[in-house]
Amino acid sequence: MVENNTFKKILVTGGAGFIGSHVVDELLSSGYSVRVMDNLGSPTHDGTIPEWLAKKAEFIKGDVRNKDDWRRALEGVDSVIHLAAYMDFHLDFSDYIRTNIESVALLFELIVVEKFPIKKIVMASSQSVYGEGQYVCVTHGTGYYAPRTEEQLARHEWEQVCPVCRMTVESVAEKETDQLKPLIPYGISKLSAEQLLFALGKLYNVPSVALRFSIVLGPRQSFRHYYSGALRSFAVNVLSDEPIQMNEDGRQIRDFVHVKDVARAHLTVLNDPRANFESFNVGIGIGTRVLELGKLVAEDASVPFNPLLNNRYRVGGARHSLMDIDKLKRLGWEPLYSLSDAVHDYLEWVRQFGDLSQYLKKTEDQMREQGIQKTF
Repeated sequence: MVENNTFKKILVTGGAGFIGSHVVDELLSSGYSVRVMDNLGSPTHDGTIPEWLAKKAEFIKGDVRNKDDWRRALEGVDSVIHLAAYMDFHLDFSDYIRTNIESVALLFELIVVEKFPIKKIVMASSQSVYGEGQYVCVTHGTGYYAPRTEEQLARHEWEQVCPVCRMTVESVAEKETDQLKPLIPYGISKLSAEQLLFALGKLYNVPSVALRFSIVLGPRQSFRHYYSGALRSFAVNVLSDEPIQMNEDGRQIRDFVHVKDVARAHLTVLNDPRANFESFNVGIGIGTRVLELGKLVAEDASVPFNPLLNNRYRVGGARHSLMDIDKLKRLGWEPLYSLSDAVHDYLEWVRQFGDLSQYLKKTEDQMREQGIQKTF
């Protein structure tokens, strides 16, 4: 049941989506009343309310880029979990601004001008705000590294190297106090949204929190787009009797976290005033190479692991990304699920939809046409 009586009814934007629907489940199971606002737009949705959205949640079809929709959704709620976002890497750059930043501005306009009594806001941010991050050279120490150039990637020189001695360097886990140097429009928009959230939240005394997700995995993850979805594409490969295709040499390090742990993090920061006006990393805190993720997918599907490495790469991607999650753990949260759990839960869920290779092929074709994904 509800542990903190401060909040009675919570609005979850993007609540019909992957992470949002799990957050809704957690809120309902804890005794909160929940309203969902979602535009059910593509490519995540097909225009209909997904069957996994809890029936106990009130649903409003609306768009966070529309002030009137915000107004309807805010009526009678006392806190907001803002998950609706435009993500991944597309070439319609203005949509990142309109969705991820302008939505925060619209929310505060209504709170301030029309005096909606919102007591707290929890907003989804992203590991993408860190960009390439820090690396350490055993001889020359730690520093922030520039992203790898396209010329370097075309030569298949995947690793970051020390600019002084040219030796391969190791990635340093990202902390909330690090310099933030996002590489792509999505990351830039999320950093700007954080800055706007905290500036207006402090100015108008609305406690606000930003959660920087690492790579979130698990059931309900949309199979209609794959721009940042290694698990989604690997699952389609194995279920279609295809070799698992991966970018670069497959030795990139990533931080993969189960969606249920991410959902629990929202309740942790919602109910703890120590979280107010702070950003928190939400990951598992363990680095996993993409090759290892592929192996887990193959093992769970009971097929041989035969990766296809054809020197494919993504423009604008960090070589390694690992999160330090100590700050959130100090509030009493910790991940309860393993990467194996996330892989198994996703494969169990996605099997019900049959052949999904058409969606993967469409996405990969689009990425090649737009110059986002290349092979040399």
